Amino acid sequence: MTTRIESPPHLSDETPTPNVAGGDTAPAIPTRRRRKRSLAVPALIAPTAILLAIVIGYPVISAIVMSFRGDPTIDTAIGRFVGQGWVGLANYKHWILQQCTDASGQTVSCPEGTLGSLFWVSVFVTLFFAVVTVTLEVGLGLWFANIMHRTMRGRALIRTSVLVAWAIPTAVSAKLWAYIFAYDGIANRLLGTHILWTSEVWPSRFAVVIADVWKTTPFVALLILAGLQMIPRETYEAARVDGASRWQQFRYITLPLIKPAIVVAVLFRALDALRMYDLPAIMTGGGDGSTTTLSILVVDQMRQGFNSASALSTITFGLVFLIAWLLVKTLSINVVATQNAQRKGA
Repeated sequence: MTTRIESPPHLSDETPTPNVAGGDTAPAIPTRRRRKRSLAVPALIAPTAILLAIVIGYPVISAIVMSFRGDPTIDTAIGRFVGQGWVGLANYKHWILQQCTDASGQTVSCPEGTLGSLFWVSVFVTLFFAVVTVTLEVGLGLWFANIMHRTMRGRALIRTSVLVAWAIPTAVSAKLWAYIFAYDGIANRLLGTHILWTSEVWPSRFAVVIADVWKTTPFVALLILAGLQMIPRETYEAARVDGASRWQQFRYITLPLIKPAIVVAVLFRALDALRMYDLPAIMTGGGDGSTTTLSILVVDQMRQGFNSASALSTITFGLVFLIAWLLVKTLSINVVATQNAQRKGA
């Protein structure tokens, strides 16, 4: 009597896979369905990626390519503009090394007050505005958020009044502060001074800082308020039962739990401050270098040559990208470390 050994059935897409933990079998995801899912992800991302490539990628690449070309110059022999073609890193050297060229193309030292010598001044002004305004806005925003978070009569009116400044367009608020800081404006009358707030170097910088802090502190307060509202009230009640003071509650409960909101506020405001243009441009007109940010310098240079302005805009883009990357790495590590410490303590 012959025994026929049957071959194992063909493993189809629906073949169950053994469950090692429980000993039974669990149905596997069909290969065809898994393939459809893997194709659906790039299909959904593709329209957004293509749009970003057109709107952002193409202008950035075009600006980088233009930055390696020289600006057209007037050829006296034929009486018209002639392109200089590929000049390599000459435009970048002009800005970073403050190099200028004469009519013959030879490198000479830049005269005082020219755009070449204004580059590092504008870098300092941009970083000064970013550091000072973001620091003040986060501190005041944290204070305003705590006030708006309290349960009291008229809380809705307080929140509305705080957010009014942020709702006003920047051009309107800049013109408003320009009137306030005029020579015969409200600021000099209240202080009894005769300061040229929009002409002198440091007064004009402080005027821009005050206007920017007044304008955007409500935005930071709104972000921090959203973080405060996520903290359960039972946490504070338990801390009060344990005898924690208000300062201890703020230090060990409030600050650690709203750190993600503060990180978002710092990132948003830092990126906005690094590309600040409209507020100092309207209030002081750039201030002949005292309030000239990198964005103002790029716009001024565009009136003289697009290719050198492209090099300057590329440098500005690199600077903003580097600072944003450092902030993301540093602040994200701090938030993750705090959350890990809280989990270990729990």
